[in-house]
Amino acid sequence: MNKKKIILLVLLLVIVGAGISYKMYNKPHKNITETPVDIYVSADTILEEFSLDEKTANSKYLEKIIAVNGAISSLKIENGKGIITLTSNKDFGGVLCHLSEKSSKKINTLKNGQIITVKGICTGYLMDVVLVKSEF
Repeated sequence: MNKKKIILLVLLLVIVGAGISYKMYNKPHKNITETPVDIYVSADTILEEFSLDEKTANSKYLEKIIAVNGAISSLKIENGKGIITLTSNKDFGGVLCHLSEKSSKKINTLKNGQIITVKGICTGYLMDVVLVKSEF
């Protein structure tokens, strides 16, 4: 009798876990264009904050929708996706913005040195601050 209860409990946990996994996997993505910005910041400011204290900056920016203003230092397309790098006054590092499919199609309207605001989800800092699903 005890063995049947354990098997039933394990089976129930597997079913619940599978249901939660299925729901998380099929969760709709945020529409960056229609979602309000959590934080407005300059490329210089966000890079400075991550350089000085990454842990504090992560708690402030990580997984939030932010709008970053700065000058374009490079434009490129990799695997059909556009990437904009916003420069900063630091010797190295910048804000790396991985564009959405929609914005990638418009990347040829931009030029180096142009001041723009890019809106995206901050995923952290790896020598550059990284934004994904970005729009401009």
